Amino acid sequence: MGFLSFSGRVLFSSIFILSAWQKVNDFGGDGGGAARLLQPKFFTLSHHLESRLGWNLLSFNLKYVVFASILLQGVGGILFTFGSVFGAYLLLLDLFIETPIWHDFYNFDVGTPEYANEFMQFLKSLSLCGALLYFVGMKRAHSKRFRKKQQIKVKTT
Repeated sequence: MGFLSFSGRVLFSSIFILSAWQKVNDFGGDGGGAARLLQPKFFTLSHHLESRLGWNLLSFNLKYVVFASILLQGVGGILFTFGSVFGAYLLLLDLFIETPIWHDFYNFDVGTPEYANEFMQFLKSLSLCGALLYFVGMKRAHSKRFRKKQQIKVKTT
């Protein structure tokens, strides 16, 4: 069971680690291709938030957003590989922040190919969130069971 669990975590975290590595290789002085692809999506999101809530997000430099994403994906992926719940939380944070921005299906008309593609990618990111939440829940349940066994052993001696 240990080897299978570790293999699954390696395969799962490789998505995030390879994504972070690709962003590092392309980063440059302006944040690279990720920042260029993120700019129109971030611009649309900032206009939505400004019109609805009065928040102005245009003062953000996107290379710092990409750098934060690299840190969350890289560190979270490595920690998750070794079974850390903290790594899972870092990956969840990255997914919760990036998913609604990157996969903005809500900006396209229903029935268009762009809508279908973005909605499918959004659902894939949600399934990754579900897998991470399952991992965190299983870790917590296992640690509670372990503590309960330790308490029983202490009472019998």
